[in-house]
Amino acid sequence: MTIEKGKAWGAPGALPDDGVVARSDAEARAVLEGARREGRPFPALGLLGGDLWHTLGGLGDESRLRSPEAVTFPVDLGEALVDGRPYLFVAHLVARDRFWRHSFVAMNAQWLGEWNLGPRAHPGDAKLDTYQSDLTLSDLPKVRARLHHGTHLPHPRITERRLPAVQVELPRALDVWVDGVAVGRGRMLSVRVEVDALTVVI
Repeated sequence: MTIEKGKAWGAPGALPDDGVVARSDAEARAVLEGARREGRPFPALGLLGGDLWHTLGGLGDESRLRSPEAVTFPVDLGEALVDGRPYLFVAHLVARDRFWRHSFVAMNAQWLGEWNLGPRAHPGDAKLDTYQSDLTLSDLPKVRARLHHGTHLPHPRITERRLPAVQVELPRALDVWVDGVAVGRGRMLSVRVEVDALTVVI
């Protein structure tokens, strides 16, 4: 159920016996893409690491996942086409140049490593938070200094949108990472959210 302002999200619930434990966003994505290729339902995911785990307040204890202390969340899933190539992502898609001057980011999670890159992003709000930047060299140190606290926004050279789906054509091809895994270069990007597609346990 999509999160609503002022209402609780998540409920007590342990990882079921057929659930799969993932220790990173990349591991979680690999499980989901394998299930989709084989035409199987997505299994419940017990998370022990990664940016989605961080966003959900994960504690990193495997014994907790199958205990009464575990919490289960309905979580959105990101879907992307990168120059026509399909991908799933649980946390984020990043297209950028070497120094992050030019980038496009779609966030389903709030965090990208130590950066609070999507301070308003929520994995249960039926939206992706997207940011497209065209920064100057003098902008870079100022933005980087604020990323850990999520205070880099608003910024006049970063376009922020919160949408269920968006298509962008970048001025030039950029290197692309999906849940932290490099997948090549791309210029035509299409991202959308699949609402409440996942059951995630922390």
